[in-house]
Amino acid sequence: MIKQATMTISDIVEQGKGNIVSNMGEDKVMLNVQHNKYYNLGEVGGRIWELIASPVVVADVILTLISEYQVDKEQCEEHVIGFLEHLLKEELIHVREK
Repeated sequence: MIKQATMTISDIVEQGKGNIVSNMGEDKVMLNVQHNKYYNLGEVGGRIWELIASPVVVADVILTLISEYQVDKEQCEEHVIGFLEHLLKEELIHVREK
């Protein structure tokens, strides 16, 4: 895993292992077994989690979300990168440069 100061849209992201994920209504919730922490990813966060089940470029995640939700590119990019950086800080995802 490459830890970097700022994630970019050209980075490749993927779910980390050791998480139990379940649907709770429209939200996705997750238990990280290694750190014994519980997370509520929410609806959009849950969708991002689904999209990163296998290695994917961040820009592709953003394009998918733009097509599924009524959001502009800049706003989507800002929120997706912020969300992924939080997941990285919590050691829930793997990131590498393209």
